[in-house]
Amino acid sequence: MTDRLLELAQHPWGRQLLNALGLPQPRRLPRRDGPFMPEELAGRPVHLIGIGEAPLLSALTQTVSAEGATVVKDAQSPVSTLVVDATAVHTLDQLRDVFRQVQASQARLTPGARVVMFAADPASALDARLAALAQALQGFARAMAKELGRRGGTVNLLKVGRVPHVASSATAEPTAAAPHGALPLLAGALRFFGGDRSAYVSGQVLQWRSDAAARQVPDPGAPRRLAVVTGAAGGIGAATARRLSLDGFRVLCVDVPAASEALEALAARIGGEALPLDLTAEATPAALAAAIAAQGPLDLMVHNAGITRDRTLARMSAAEWDSVLTVNLAAILAIDEALDARSLWRDGAREVCLSSISGIAGNAGQTNYSASKAGVIGYVTRRADQLRDRGITVNAVAPGFIETAMTGRMPMMIREAGRRLNSLKQGGRPDDVAEAIAFLASPQAQPLSGEVLRVCGQSLLGA
Repeated sequence: MTDRLLELAQHPWGRQLLNALGLPQPRRLPRRDGPFMPEELAGRPVHLIGIGEAPLLSALTQTVSAEGATVVKDAQSPVSTLVVDATAVHTLDQLRDVFRQVQASQARLTPGARVVMFAADPASALDARLAALAQALQGFARAMAKELGRRGGTVNLLKVGRVPHVASSATAEPTAAAPHGALPLLAGALRFFGGDRSAYVSGQVLQWRSDAAARQVPDPGAPRRLAVVTGAAGGIGAATARRLSLDGFRVLCVDVPAASEALEALAARIGGEALPLDLTAEATPAALAAAIAAQGPLDLMVHNAGITRDRTLARMSAAEWDSVLTVNLAAILAIDEALDARSLWRDGAREVCLSSISGIAGNAGQTNYSASKAGVIGYVTRRADQLRDRGITVNAVAPGFIETAMTGRMPMMIREAGRRLNSLKQGGRPDDVAEAIAFLASPQAQPLSGEVLRVCGQSLLGA
């Protein structure tokens, strides 16, 4: 559905009108489509900042160049991506240096710019003062994201390694370099968060693992890797199936038999296979496992299928509760159990489960839906630990307000509130979610596992 406010804001006279009325003036977001390219950042002007020892700066610079970007070293040229290595912030003076250097660079950022920050993980700190500094960087990144959102820009922070212990003096030199251990694989972080495929991802803080277990598993090299997408007949599911096919996946498109016509049309367009199945049926996990076994092993499982049955807790029926929990959570558990029992996962496979901002923040009238989507988050967090030794990653994607046929049927005032209650002041697209899933499915996303990637424009809900 057309966002009239977004369209109006693209014209000078429209911006003047919106400004006079005190209404948001969302920017059209720069996006990128098509398959991942060898030089994903080709031609993009990138400026890098290192604070203190900046142990990642050299590797980041090399990675940026390898991805085809132009490294900007002068103080005047426009910058489309700003990369900050703040992993060695050990003192308040160094935290102030982050403020000073980022502030000096901000005026050069183009509309729709990307800022990617790397910082130590406060949870790994051996010193309370260092934990405070690492956590402060997260607050800085989230606040900056809200400021840049007015110009269509995004800011995301990746936690890397372990904060070292230093002497108690605020001016003491660190006793060890940060981060601890092997350098993380940086290409994936820069390819996605530093480019325009992450247009609707902002204000996120994620763990980018640098430990030895987070090794990159080589691309299996099969002629066509096998992916399964549930709920594939429309909306986010259809967008995901289309996007994965561009990266060489053969997609088994799963949806209810009632959607067979749309499902078969989609599968024909992308060279996949339609598999009409009712996820609530007792025989479905075994049937899906059999279909995978005939073509497998499995490289990617996308649990996208979901339903809503909205009603206040006081008026919700047991049937409304059960139907949502069955499709949104129980089906995931049952399918995975069947796949595990038959050892259908390839080493280095990917699993992506669709959660929701409602699973993080809760939503009135959606106790069933919020419970199911929160359950998904708990599931991926623990399952990721169980599968890490095989190089299998498990993550959740939590969309915010996404422009779909379902949101188009919402009452106008509720729809407008959903669109504007984020830093980018607009709704996302199904393709934004599909790009996030495609990224998590890539070999370069190996350091991300057990995480929740929000595709919400930095929603004010659950912030």
